[in-house]
Amino acid sequence: MKYLKTFLLILIILPSINLLGQSAIITGVVLDEANQPVSKVNIQSQNSGTFTDENGFYLLHIIAENETSITFSFLGLKNVVVENLILNTNEIFEFNPIMKIDAIQVDGVTVTPTGEKSVEGVTTIPPSLVRKIPGANAGVENILKLLPGVSSNNELSTQYSVRGGNYDENLVYINEIEVYRPFLIRAAQQEGLSFVNSDLTQSLKFSSGGFQAKYGDKLSSVLDITYKNPTDFEVQLDLSFLGASASVETLSKNKKFGSITGMRYRNNSLLVNSQQTNSNFNPVFIDLQSYSTYRFSNKFDLSFLGNVSVNDYQNEPLKRETNFGTLNQPRTLNVYYEGNENNKYSTAFGALKGNYQLNDNLQLKLISSIYHTTEEEYSDIIAAYELGGITTDSETDFLGDSNASRGVGSQLSRTRNDLDALIFNLQHKGIYSKNEAKLEWGVKFTHEDIRDQLRESEFIDSIGFSIRPPFKEFENNEPYEPYTGDLIAYTSLNATNFIKTNRFTSFAQISNRTQWGETDVYYNLGIRGHLWTVSGTNVPKVTQSVFSPRAQFAIKPNWEKDILFRLSGGVYHQPPFYRELRDRNGIINSSVKAQKSIHAVLGTEYSFLLWERPFSLTSELYYKDLTNVNAYTLEDVRIRYSANNDAVAYVYGAEIRMNGAFVPGTESWISIGYLQTEENINSQGFIARPTDQRLKVGLLFQDYIPTIPNLKMYLNLVYNTGVPGGSPSYADPYIFQNRLNDYKRADLGISYIFVDADKNYPRKHWLNKFKNLSVGFELFNMFNNQNSITNTWVRDVDSKNEYAIPNYMTSRVLNLRLKMRF
Repeated sequence: MKYLKTFLLILIILPSINLLGQSAIITGVVLDEANQPVSKVNIQSQNSGTFTDENGFYLLHIIAENETSITFSFLGLKNVVVENLILNTNEIFEFNPIMKIDAIQVDGVTVTPTGEKSVEGVTTIPPSLVRKIPGANAGVENILKLLPGVSSNNELSTQYSVRGGNYDENLVYINEIEVYRPFLIRAAQQEGLSFVNSDLTQSLKFSSGGFQAKYGDKLSSVLDITYKNPTDFEVQLDLSFLGASASVETLSKNKKFGSITGMRYRNNSLLVNSQQTNSNFNPVFIDLQSYSTYRFSNKFDLSFLGNVSVNDYQNEPLKRETNFGTLNQPRTLNVYYEGNENNKYSTAFGALKGNYQLNDNLQLKLISSIYHTTEEEYSDIIAAYELGGITTDSETDFLGDSNASRGVGSQLSRTRNDLDALIFNLQHKGIYSKNEAKLEWGVKFTHEDIRDQLRESEFIDSIGFSIRPPFKEFENNEPYEPYTGDLIAYTSLNATNFIKTNRFTSFAQISNRTQWGETDVYYNLGIRGHLWTVSGTNVPKVTQSVFSPRAQFAIKPNWEKDILFRLSGGVYHQPPFYRELRDRNGIINSSVKAQKSIHAVLGTEYSFLLWERPFSLTSELYYKDLTNVNAYTLEDVRIRYSANNDAVAYVYGAEIRMNGAFVPGTESWISIGYLQTEENINSQGFIARPTDQRLKVGLLFQDYIPTIPNLKMYLNLVYNTGVPGGSPSYADPYIFQNRLNDYKRADLGISYIFVDADKNYPRKHWLNKFKNLSVGFELFNMFNNQNSITNTWVRDVDSKNEYAIPNYMTSRVLNLRLKMRF
């Protein structure tokens, strides 16, 4: 009897073992009609099932040698069904379905089960568009600056301000991992490369206000980037006069391991040499970045994001000549330099992300990251200047030459700044979905260790005597009476700071979709909490906390016209980061409070056909009320805070953006925005903030020659009204409220496409090896507009006035570019 039971058990188990051995795999990436990955797609066969991850990737085990049917389903998209599929044992079959839009559609973007896209009001930009559009600093940020609420009057910078905020108020995520940029960079030409590598990018989402609680604690915007999960081996090269980039995508035979690695080199000499200052310029900007994923099973995968970058900026300025003033009173500034700058910014970043799909409803994530930067700013620059008039008499041989010197002097600037920063993050996130509702939560710990030494001084000499700071202890009657006091720098900083910050943040939010009569209603309700402690050498230990409730609502009436209405807002806090704790003298104030902003955003999205082609029109009205404002000054891209929460401010504005196929087969858009932002410092009254960019117009346009469809044209135009030009050292900003000239810029790109997805060659043709091959040129600042970013302030010895000398940006520059993918 005992042996009979054992024999029967073997008979039962053997077929199961045989079935387990006869398995095969179907894998791939699910895309929508815009070639964007679709997450949470339900994939079912007769015997198994799975879901796509946030990158649209899936891997499904099926029984081999048997006829199988597989169904891909997602709310708002038409089902994709694969029938009568028979795979051999251990075969790996790649299938990348494109799911088409079903009945529910908002702005050409499928509504998810939770209505997330429509509720949040994000702007989705195809990465292919990012890689095509020309710009002096081409990439993701170059495209963002064409959106109505995003401003930057500095083409060499990758930084941007959103709806009146500054550069420090924007969140950037890559695959849910927050990324950072160097601290000390003060000039755009020192920046080099953005963290985001557009060659590795799979999807791009941007929110300019009223964003959800799952995103972090900043006041202005969120840039949410997703890097690729490779589906095949691929190599891409991009070469130009400004540098080079290369990326490699790999995928293992069993489809479990995939990686994409990119390396970039950039040299801004071509652009910097077009500026008004002649110099010996030798920059080296190098970046190596990799994103890898290993799938242990259908339920668990582990990803790694790594980045190493070196910005070695060496500059020896030689001469500068700037003409300014009016037609009646033209002026010129001639400067002769001695000395050099040697700045170096070295950063390393690594992150691990584990993703576990416990069941069909519950997904758990664990994310850890570490960021380390060492930064050096060393410079000794002597500048001898002459301020004078310009000869305007056309009958003389000296037309345009300098005359009537009104100021002669010199300036010595010396910098010895060192910074070492280490930032560690550990985070857990979870998602529970059931039917059309979704609950998300997360907790995060962040440790920041900053070691900073500031040593800066500026000496100003005019007609043989040194100009001292305008303080009572330095009052004198020079040059009529000698002053016997010590030689004092006109401006100086000397501070050493060792600061540690521990942060605990958490969030919870719920999203759902419901019906109100025949109207679809979407909502998202959430709250964030942030507790932080600042401590350091000779700094009192301070602990503070804030809570931020946020909400988004959207309704889509059952109208014949495809239109959606959206309302979002809440309370947004920005607890101080290191630079916000440091005042203009380099002194740390650990008691700085979190800046607070109440957002209210009302928007509409309207999709329609024009000229029998799809278009969408997006418009928004917004208002921000800011308290505990940390006032700041802005010089080039360097922000210096007052660190005392002594101001209140407001922002209001309106935006409209129309995008669609202005030319068949392409996407273009035009955007218009208006904003006003003012602040009241110490109850002195409201004045314009440094980012008070009133009117903004952006145009992105693609075209081609109908008879030569492979000859493409890409054009981006930007017009911004001028921002406040700042004020001299020690001056009252309430007195200096003059604005810079309007910012006008046009960048043009022309390329010929030899090979792409629509044009390929026979197997024996030499071009058959390429998946993409194009060559072309880019013309930056096509109309050679003189745009300025800040002012240099120079004294007139006679009148004791100070003149604002504009610092002009790059002039017209030609760049050649070769791109290939194989």
